[in-house]
Amino acid sequence: MDQALLILNDMKTLGFSEYECKAYLTLLEDYPLNGYALSKNSGIPRSRIYEVLKNLITKQMVFEQAQEKNKLYYPMEPDIFIKKLKENYETVFSNISQHTGKLYKEKKIDDKLVVIKGRQNIISFLNLLIKGAQKRIAMSIWDKEINELMPELDKALERGVMLRGIYFGESMPYDTLVPHRRIKRYMAEKKQRYVSIIIDGVHAISGVVSKAEESKVTWTKDEGFIEISEDYIAHDLIVNLYSASLDEEAYRAFEAFADSVHNQYFHYSDEAYNTYRKLR
Repeated sequence: MDQALLILNDMKTLGFSEYECKAYLTLLEDYPLNGYALSKNSGIPRSRIYEVLKNLITKQMVFEQAQEKNKLYYPMEPDIFIKKLKENYETVFSNISQHTGKLYKEKKIDDKLVVIKGRQNIISFLNLLIKGAQKRIAMSIWDKEINELMPELDKALERGVMLRGIYFGESMPYDTLVPHRRIKRYMAEKKQRYVSIIIDGVHAISGVVSKAEESKVTWTKDEGFIEISEDYIAHDLIVNLYSASLDEEAYRAFEAFADSVHNQYFHYSDEAYNTYRKLR
């Protein structure tokens, strides 16, 4: 995208009209100008130029100076304008945050479950939560998803946030994550990629993230849900760390036992499973 068009769109995002943007940017390039010259240089219709200038003067982006019978217009210096704009928005955000925060706390229900759909929406939401993390992030995550979270995860680690969890992939991005054992087999067996992430013991997000726009996760602050999610990740950590600590013979025996339990639990009838338990 053309740089001038990009800046124009950015200013419109901040609430300025297209004509206000064009008038201010044109004055930055050549000033002072009278209304006629500004209309001609910016492409703003003469019937609208003085209305636009009045708005810019009110917003303190432009100031007017009388010279004989003519009125000339000057742009506010960009550094001053941007500083003032930042201060205004900080005040606005502070006011909104205080008021809405008070309203929300009065009606807060922490056990609600919020469904977030669409992979990019999910990734954006996770990045937002990670950006606010202060103490600890626990996760069970696949390589494709963690790659899109790494910039915010790196910043969190620099802030001193603890990172722990299970990683599904062949390259290890963080030494505080534990690779899932028999990863090639595991990745071949799974039809979908799941994530389970807990932020500061306050937010829990879990669900499927491999179905593009049909991806769907649940976000909650419910204490019971968070505890179950923590236990799920902790269990995976225990199993994988324990198997990695075994010698070759013990490891083979452990995996054979794990396969047996897996098969009995998932692939046999209740009657056969109960018989298996009694025999053990």
